[in-house]
Amino acid sequence: MRNTTLITAVVFTAALGLYVVLLAGRGIELVRTGETAAVLLGAGVLLLPLIGIWAAVATWRSGLRVQRLARTLAAEGGLPDVSELPRRPSGRIDRDAADGWFEQRRAEVVEDPTNWRCWYRLAYAYDIAGDRRRARETMRRALELADRS
Repeated sequence: MRNTTLITAVVFTAALGLYVVLLAGRGIELVRTGETAAVLLGAGVLLLPLIGIWAAVATWRSGLRVQRLARTLAAEGGLPDVSELPRRPSGRIDRDAADGWFEQRRAEVVEDPTNWRCWYRLAYAYDIAGDRRRARETMRRALELADRS
């Protein structure tokens, strides 16, 4: 992970932690009133910190697993390289170039569908093409395949 990305992730996780503590405190206050409606509301409020903690842990675990794959690819010299692709004035990769690069990565997956490295690069291709949902799905596939190998 780049330092700025790591710092941002830590700051957001710390903010979430503070929010969880404050929210849990409110939930406990509601439960302590003893009034039926407040107790039920407090129980519901106490579920929210649990969901937040679960989401944070799942996100960190996934990020660390993806980072492990990236380090492996970097050591092998197989990280995706899009430095030569033309860019728009905004800095984003030109859409036609991203689509062409995507097609090459998709062809790699068709040729070797059990290779997590190909799936990793395809996930990256989805990401630069702007399809984050498919990028996440494809990266999950890369992680599954890497776990099997």
